[in-house]
Amino acid sequence: MPAAKHTNAALMARDLAVLWHPCTQMKDHETLPLIPIRRGAGVWLEDFDGKRYLDAISSWWVNLFGHANPRINAALRDQLENLEHVLLAGFTHTPAIELAERLTALAPPGLKRCFYADNGSSAVEVALKMSFHTWRNRGAPCKTKFISLSNSYHGETLGALAVGDVALYKEIYQPLLMQAITVPSPDCFAREPGSDWAEHSTRMFEHMRRALAQHADEVCAVIVEPLVQCAGNMRMYDPVYLTLLRAACDEYGVHLIADEIAVGFGRSGTLFACEQAGITPDFMCLSKGLTGGYLPLAAVLTREEIYQAFYDDYEKLNAFLHSHSYTGNPLGCRAALATLDIFAQDDIIVRNRALAAHMHAATAHFAEHPHVAEVRQRGMIVAIEMVKDKKAREPYPWQERRGLRVYQHALEKGVLLRPLGNVVYFMPPYIITPEEIQLMAEAAWAGIRFATEE
Repeated sequence: MPAAKHTNAALMARDLAVLWHPCTQMKDHETLPLIPIRRGAGVWLEDFDGKRYLDAISSWWVNLFGHANPRINAALRDQLENLEHVLLAGFTHTPAIELAERLTALAPPGLKRCFYADNGSSAVEVALKMSFHTWRNRGAPCKTKFISLSNSYHGETLGALAVGDVALYKEIYQPLLMQAITVPSPDCFAREPGSDWAEHSTRMFEHMRRALAQHADEVCAVIVEPLVQCAGNMRMYDPVYLTLLRAACDEYGVHLIADEIAVGFGRSGTLFACEQAGITPDFMCLSKGLTGGYLPLAAVLTREEIYQAFYDDYEKLNAFLHSHSYTGNPLGCRAALATLDIFAQDDIIVRNRALAAHMHAATAHFAEHPHVAEVRQRGMIVAIEMVKDKKAREPYPWQERRGLRVYQHALEKGVLLRPLGNVVYFMPPYIITPEEIQLMAEAAWAGIRFATEE
């Protein structure tokens, strides 16, 4: 019997018979076609019917240097011929060592230890557990709580969900979660007329200061997404908030966890977002772009004194007993090393400034649309917020799914957008051209016009 032809329709039917997709109401696919992807090249994806799509969101924010990047491909082929995996307990290998050396050299000063995990949520779990365990090993077992920001998102495992605040992901699982202390976000979309980002972020920090003053004795750490609350509708705030937060954590004896999973590796305009505030967190969580979008890998960078809090005789039972079977996978580490090579050899951070300027120019006119409340940008992230009433900033009801209309319309134009509710955003690979940025913006403009028609 001849093999079934690989078409979009045939593969969609096979998929829907067996697969359960992430972050998806599967019933939607009764009317919303799945798109099987045959190949990727640069910023482009191609389906089995030959249609191409510009990947404007870097395939969930992970792809930095394009699909099928020849330099990362070559590194992985070489690694595959030598070592695919070995446990990292009692053993080690060159890619894990070299990557830890390079990450700690690139990180904000003082982050000298690297602990590997498999993905972003797992990295957050590591940081939470490590912070709590550090205080326990130091004789402060009463420190058991965490402070986080409203509208924050740190992942979907139970610990990460507990310190997040996006109801869509968290609410149903609330009975399973530890209780975090939530303080209002410095989100500058909510700033008063005439107030700039720094003023608003400084004013909002008083909520955090009061929470630290009240709860410091029972708090392990504050966890934040530096500068951009990505899954929280790409809301942004000023670096001054991080500067104030670092000083307050030091004052009150509380750790600071920087969740740079989405904003790290150049997304915010600097290699790490914390650089823009000139601070060093106690823990920095990295994933997503770490491997250039190739393989699951995460890293938690921390200070030497935190490492030393666990360094003890075995009988004390103070070791950090957290592990993943694929911890420090050689293929993932090698992809990450190739990614860091591209950053260094191509001066990516400087080159991205020009691309960010193109993105700004291509989207500036969106602010004039009668149903766009704000166009905001931080480095290689641009967000466009649709609203029902521009003057009152009244949002569209979520049930109307205006963002889904943008998604569908943009696909027809050959651009992959995946709005967050009513927020259309761009997070493209760093190899995108000015012409492709213009195409991306035109598709978004057409999609927003289509979505906001009454």
